[in-house]
Amino acid sequence: MILLTLLNDNKIVVNAELIKTIETTPDTVISFVNGEKLIVKEKVEDVVEKVITYKRLVNSLIWLG
Repeated sequence: MILLTLLNDNKIVVNAELIKTIETTPDTVISFVNGEKLIVKEKVEDVVEKVITYKRLVNSLIWLG
């Protein structure tokens, strides 16, 4: 799960496993595997970094068993 900011400044937690694509249009639009879309304030690079950090954490926990 990653924490993001909606355009109205509300915070939202997103399941990073369900993200299909992230694009700049110029806003950052996240598309999910179920077809839903979400516009957030973070830049594409920041969202990608959050996803990478999340996946590293999950993988490290799996290895610790």
